[in-house]
Amino acid sequence: MEAQFLTVEAFNDLLQQWNGKTIKISKHELDDLDETLMTLQGISYERNTRRLDDYEPMHALQLNGTGTVETDASNVQSLPSSVYEIPLEDNTLYEFDGKQFLLSTSRGVYKIEKE
Repeated sequence: MEAQFLTVEAFNDLLQQWNGKTIKISKHELDDLDETLMTLQGISYERNTRRLDDYEPMHALQLNGTGTVETDASNVQSLPSSVYEIPLEDNTLYEFDGKQFLLSTSRGVYKIEKE
């Protein structure tokens, strides 16, 4: 299936279907690649109107669950909290090819796929 762009609402509807599943989140920012395995237990969104600077996102996707994170050094650790946060921007691109989601922001690219 060819990748198609989604609205945030369509993205949310499709991602909600993955609740209870194990997902892999790959984050590529600058020269940094992190991979997280998580049992997805919920999806929520946060709006932060009290930002101190532009580095803090106005909106964030919060993936709730338990799991592990692997950094570039092949170091595997438990997630520090039960929430994995992806910063969202007004111009974030949401793509889905039937198997994986790609979220592209000015800070990086996030891939979410079922394990």
